[in-house]
Amino acid sequence: MCHGYARQAHPASNGMKGVILAGGLGTRLHPVTLEMPKPLLTVKRRPILNHLLDLFKKHGIDQPTILINKGHLEDYQWWQRRYEKEVPANLELVVEPEPLGTFGGLKIVKERLTEPFILSNGDELKDFDLGALVKAHRENPTKPVATIALVEVENPSDYGVPVLDGDKIKEFLEKPQNPPSNFISSGLYVVEPEIFQYADWSKNFLMIERDIFPKVAAAGKLAGYKVKNGKWYDCGTFSRWEKAIKEW
Repeated sequence: MCHGYARQAHPASNGMKGVILAGGLGTRLHPVTLEMPKPLLTVKRRPILNHLLDLFKKHGIDQPTILINKGHLEDYQWWQRRYEKEVPANLELVVEPEPLGTFGGLKIVKERLTEPFILSNGDELKDFDLGALVKAHRENPTKPVATIALVEVENPSDYGVPVLDGDKIKEFLEKPQNPPSNFISSGLYVVEPEIFQYADWSKNFLMIERDIFPKVAAAGKLAGYKVKNGKWYDCGTFSRWEKAIKEW
């Protein structure tokens, strides 16, 4: 995507809570992820998760929660000890008793998420201005339930591409042959607590991309924010992880 760092933290994000989704199994990176959770894989000799926490800290998001898979608890406890000086003292690890998807695990923590919060995947590298994203979300006259940070990539056909009407997301096209733009979801969102009303909590396993965002979009309450400059790398395959290591 675009080059250069987001240099100035905007106060709009100060004091917000942040949730990182780290409960996945990383099957595309087997056998490496049979030994270590994907968010703990390193780029420039530091875990991806540490880079995400850097981003949160830089923008005043000082109450991070990480949702993890039960089978990875010992790995994350080791990580906390290994990086004791880097990991925030008030970081909370929340264990999912079974795989719950990219939204199902939020049921465990939703009672404490009573204000807008940042939600991020735990397996991508990101460095852009979260304050500008939050400001755009708050000032949007349509009062969106969620605003997705959109990043520009060279290969949008490998991802889900949003169909935009202004800054309103109408739908996502999954790996389209003729994408309407080069913007894709960065896997980071500003979310209102109202989003929990869109979930069918009778199901344990819920994916935000499949089970939640289409409903929010249908209600006209899903917005997109095009990141103006910053960095983003998907580490979900060996070739993408290698690219991140070389270029981050």
